[in-house]
Amino acid sequence: MGDYVTPGEEPPQPGIYRSEQMCLAQLYLQSDASYQCVAELGELGLVQFRDLNPDVSSFQRKYVNEVRRCDEMERKLRYLEREIKKDQIPMLDTGENPDAPLPREMIDLEATFEKLENELREVNKNEETLKKNFSELTELKHILRKTQTFFEEVDHDRWRILEGGSGRRGRSTEREETRPLIDIGDMDDDSAARMSAQAAMLRLGFVAGVIQRERLPAFERLLWRACRGNVFLRTSEIDDVLNDTVTGDPVNKCVFIIFFQGDHLKTKVKKICEGFRATLYPCPDTPQERREMSIGVMTRIEDLKTVLGQTQDHRHRVLVAASKNVRMWLTKVRKIKSIYHTLNLFNIDVTQKCLIAEVWCPIAELDRIKMALKRGTDESGSQVPSILNRMETNEAPPTYNKTNKFTKGFQNIVDAYGIATYREINPAPYTMISFPFLFAVMFGDMGHGAIMLLAALFFILKEKQLEAARIKDEIFQTFFGGRYVIFLMGAFSIYTGFMYNDVFSKSINTFGSSWQNTIPESVIDYYLDDEKRSESQLILPPETAFDGNPYPIGVDPVWNLAEGNKLSFLNSMKMKMSVLFGIAQMTFGVLLSYQNFIYFKSDLDIKYMFIPQMIFLSSIFIYLCIQILSKWLFFGAVGGTVLGYKYPGSNCAPSLLIGLINMFMMKSRNAGFVDDSGETYPQCYLSTWYPGQATIEIILVVLALVQVPIMLFAKPYFLYRRDKQQSRYSTLTAESNQHQSVRADINQDDAEVVHAPEQTPKPSGHGHGHGDGPLEMGDVMVYQAIHTIEFVLGCVSHTASYLRLWALSLAHAQLSDVLWTMVFRNAFVLDGYTGAIATYILFFIFGSLSVFILVLMEGLSAFLHALRLHWVEFQSKFYGGLGYEFAPFSFEKILAEEREAEENL
Repeated sequence: MGDYVTPGEEPPQPGIYRSEQMCLAQLYLQSDASYQCVAELGELGLVQFRDLNPDVSSFQRKYVNEVRRCDEMERKLRYLEREIKKDQIPMLDTGENPDAPLPREMIDLEATFEKLENELREVNKNEETLKKNFSELTELKHILRKTQTFFEEVDHDRWRILEGGSGRRGRSTEREETRPLIDIGDMDDDSAARMSAQAAMLRLGFVAGVIQRERLPAFERLLWRACRGNVFLRTSEIDDVLNDTVTGDPVNKCVFIIFFQGDHLKTKVKKICEGFRATLYPCPDTPQERREMSIGVMTRIEDLKTVLGQTQDHRHRVLVAASKNVRMWLTKVRKIKSIYHTLNLFNIDVTQKCLIAEVWCPIAELDRIKMALKRGTDESGSQVPSILNRMETNEAPPTYNKTNKFTKGFQNIVDAYGIATYREINPAPYTMISFPFLFAVMFGDMGHGAIMLLAALFFILKEKQLEAARIKDEIFQTFFGGRYVIFLMGAFSIYTGFMYNDVFSKSINTFGSSWQNTIPESVIDYYLDDEKRSESQLILPPETAFDGNPYPIGVDPVWNLAEGNKLSFLNSMKMKMSVLFGIAQMTFGVLLSYQNFIYFKSDLDIKYMFIPQMIFLSSIFIYLCIQILSKWLFFGAVGGTVLGYKYPGSNCAPSLLIGLINMFMMKSRNAGFVDDSGETYPQCYLSTWYPGQATIEIILVVLALVQVPIMLFAKPYFLYRRDKQQSRYSTLTAESNQHQSVRADINQDDAEVVHAPEQTPKPSGHGHGHGDGPLEMGDVMVYQAIHTIEFVLGCVSHTASYLRLWALSLAHAQLSDVLWTMVFRNAFVLDGYTGAIATYILFFIFGSLSVFILVLMEGLSAFLHALRLHWVEFQSKFYGGLGYEFAPFSFEKILAEEREAEENL
């Protein structure tokens, strides 16, 4: 089939058309220089390391202790970060990318972080203790105030009753809270005096404390039931809101005082208080002692406030100083950690002085990689240079497609279907044009396209500010990440809207219509005079109304006024246009498969896959496209002679769909549109319309059907024959020929000659699923049958699938027309101030619905359909998508992933 280009030797071409050429290489690094060399490679981000110790657990690797130290430093920095955020201190993030620290600097960083953590923990512990003491003293202050009030009320009431005698007995309705503990108001004088003396001897005990307000009702009930009503409880709410010493959350508490008699009740009361987590405080018996204690508490509170303020100021200063460097420290620690994690993938030679690594790297970047290794060796002070040695391998390399901020969005669309097989055609550069174009075919409207274009333009012009803002909203990130895709979709939508002559369902008469009104005014007046007749639709005959010169570009604006047959005309045009675009893209996909076969030197695929596919596609579908174009070019409203046949007029324009069916059924049809006498055939649109059409179509159908068994059996047969020939040749060679080889002993200065049979290389793969190894005919036949059936049936189903271009375009235009008619046009019916107000209101409604329904929802629908057309209909013709992505060791990527993980927490 001609000269083939061997992989790795083809002329240079931009990596965007195929993935970059990759090679497997070995790195030999001296132990002292390995850290710096890996750091330089991490800054470069062009090397993917392979794990040479897959059977060794993570805890048994050489640098596991260093990784643990990095984890510990990262933990301390996250602790600092949490404390800084808790105090709402802004962290300085300049975006600076410091170099990876040297291994000896790791000790200094550890000492700095250890000192900061210990200092901060000590300050936090002191602050927590001070806050706890402050809270306890505050509660004690409220207890002393409230208990003093309790005792003053009791003493006041007792002396008042003793002085007032029986004159106070009528106060049986007095509130329970204001009565004395032992009420002697209902006794006579002698009993009262005796009871007073006994009360003095009773000496009731009491405890005072603080309890949370929500626990108080249950506390009262349990206290009453457990003590059988032999205690007296008084409570009072604390007006100030106190803070919990552990969580810092505000809590509402109450002061209580419980009076009881005897040690047994005292024990019960204390256990109940302990169960409800009430805090008990000492309270003196005499007013004088309580007053003195209250003064002491107030003094201590003031001192604590001073000390607590100083402690908080010191803590704030420590955190402010740390906030200036914490982001930079995190970057350094993560770089160190990633370096040691990568070094754990290396092998160590027997001398323990050299580290060996295997890496995938782009061939075009080998010079930069070697320079990075040289810089790392020089910075480490090593005298032994680092060595990079290319290796030969049969393993499939990773796929690496270079992207920038413009091409990344389209590459992501392709990669979402599957990562390209190594060095196969990359669909992304073609998708950059075809994807927004097919989207625009379905979305075509200049107004809606302009809205989309302006939105994308805003994202593009403000991209630096929006990136710096780090907006976490997922929907926003989706639109922002695809801003260039949206930009092209909007631009193409404006173009297709211009071709459709559609702006918010309205047309623009830019060049002047090619149609003119040929209906006499008397006929028009006759229809307008009667209300019923005014609803009639008049048709402009193209023979007289059309001047013969088509509209210069796009759709003639007169069709926007044609209520009767507007949809018929646009449906016919868009349906045929969809078929043309679809078959053109499918044919382009098959042509791209030829480039893959050429590159992978698969002559069987070219002869027995590509050529039969093109013949099959041309015999039926490309022939259909030629018919569509011919019908547009040759058959008009005016009769004449077309391709040697007399053409009566538009009623005899050939029906392509029924003609295609008749082509497969091989039906006999009339030749031409009129018989020998000049009479038009009854169904002249079913006649053949060029000489020899019936014969040509029979040949095309037979030619297409013949390609199916060729695609199904030819390639498996030749693969089987080639395999047999290679097996016979290998057997003969093994029996007749033996070759001498030399085996050297690296530990001694001698060598020996040995005899070994020549090893015949295994047949290389033939592309599309056939790799090295023995040929399995069953698998080959199943694989070939699947691909043949998929292609043959796919040509039909995929052509029908492209009709979604017509369907969605029609739906979008009709929705836009309905929105204009049902909403905004009503504003023009009203006059005066009412009309002005209605115009503003209805325009707001019209604009909102246009954006949310026609731009967002319809745009999303068109996007998904365009995505399907590319993944299934286009890429299935040539794209394998069986590769794996190149994942280089890159500090930039690692830090970005860590930052994203932090933001998602």
